[in-house]
Amino acid sequence: MSDEIAARLIEMGITLPQAAAPAANYVPYVISGNLLYISGQLPLEGGKVTVSGHLGKTVDVATGQRGAELCAINILAQAKAALGGDLGRIRRVIKLNGFVASAPEFVEQHLVINGASNLIAGVLGEAGKHARAAVGMAALPLNAAVEIDAIMEIAE
Repeated sequence: MSDEIAARLIEMGITLPQAAAPAANYVPYVISGNLLYISGQLPLEGGKVTVSGHLGKTVDVATGQRGAELCAINILAQAKAALGGDLGRIRRVIKLNGFVASAPEFVEQHLVINGASNLIAGVLGEAGKHARAAVGMAALPLNAAVEIDAIMEIAE
């Protein structure tokens, strides 16, 4: 991992966890050419979903943003595992796809996913600026409030 990225993580008080193992029949990431695809990550802490429920019903925006931050931390943990520990190989985060478990009247999914966007850009700097989607869903796995996947361009 580059010294600059490691310093940003320390400054932000973030310790990357071990990358979570898949919970079903899929792989946590795929590298194809110079692209890294990271499977959807949930707001896990200590192996447990810590932000659950529906935005606009049982979860407020600030808590949803924290859930999105946890998803982003888990995305970085998966990237670190995929890249042999070297997050400095990330040339660009191309896209984040954010899914927010939402009550029908909730329309602030974009604000929730800002939690992940801000964290990724804060850790990776210019390489962390990305395109994204923020979509409301009826439900997510394990009653998670947020799930986010990522596509990244990487150096060989």
